[in-house]
Amino acid sequence: MSLKIKINAYRRKIMRGLTGNIGKGSLENIQKNDQLSINRVLINRPNQRLGNTLLITPLIQEIVKKFPNAKIDLFVKGKVAPIVFENYPQVDQIIELPKKPFKELVDYINVWFKIKSKKYDLVINVDKQSSSGRLSTSFAKSKYKLFGDEFISDPTAENQLHQAQYPVYQFRKFLELFDGKPQNAPIPSLDIQLTDQEKENGKKLLDEITKDPSKKTLAFFTFATGAKCYSADWWTDFYNLFYPKYKDEYNLIEILPVENISMLEHKLPEFYSKDVREIASVMYNCELLVAGDSGMMHLSVAAPTKTIGLFNNESFLERYKPYGNGNSVVIAKDDNQQGVMQKIEETLS
Repeated sequence: MSLKIKINAYRRKIMRGLTGNIGKGSLENIQKNDQLSINRVLINRPNQRLGNTLLITPLIQEIVKKFPNAKIDLFVKGKVAPIVFENYPQVDQIIELPKKPFKELVDYINVWFKIKSKKYDLVINVDKQSSSGRLSTSFAKSKYKLFGDEFISDPTAENQLHQAQYPVYQFRKFLELFDGKPQNAPIPSLDIQLTDQEKENGKKLLDEITKDPSKKTLAFFTFATGAKCYSADWWTDFYNLFYPKYKDEYNLIEILPVENISMLEHKLPEFYSKDVREIASVMYNCELLVAGDSGMMHLSVAAPTKTIGLFNNESFLERYKPYGNGNSVVIAKDDNQQGVMQKIEETLS
């Protein structure tokens, strides 16, 4: 383990210890007959990863459904949130925490002043394990605050909820405190809300790659970070199974990551872009995407496109697998390419 990883792990442990008790008893004074009026909401998810940003789209849809005139501010990290929420008119201000606070100290301090400068009706911390999320929730001025651990005390029950479901569950249980009515409607899906123009542009880009618009397209995203990334040998063995089976009936393409790395070693026609929405528009026009556990896997779900996620272990599987109907997951260890083939057949049929 590198020194940087050790330092970050130690820092997170300290911060969680310091912030673990923040927010205890924050909803104690709510009475069942209180009138709830929500006009301005702050959602805290200070994380720069594409997947984690996409996973809060169901929460925003749920808030808009209940309070259609509410304005929503987001406290995030990095530059991906404005891209993901470009077509969400209810998202008002996006407050970005700098990636490197010690190098951008002035910007870092200004972010906290921005949070403090407004008064909200409700603040929601998406991830209860996030020390920055808990701090920002505590720091904000709001009548009601959800820190992320108010309604589930059993870790076993908590781990059965997908990360896209968890904050919606918290929000619904919060509403129950006022009207006593359980919310049983299906939780919204991930949605990047592509426009018709973006979808049409994605079709043109895909047709340029495949050269045969008469056939449907199966796409593969082969890269992931760290231990989640399968080896080139694994992908080659998988290629030797899927290519002869599907090459005549379907167009087969690989969607490349921003790092421009192909674990298939460039055996298929490729699409490369640094534009997240453009990538999503191409995914939208594919019949199916097979992807390792990654932000791109969640982007495919949000396009939306049928998605098969590849996981090499079961840790946090229920919380981070491709979310929603029509999507599925395979525990694909070193020699389980045949299991992936079977899931492709099930999905296509």
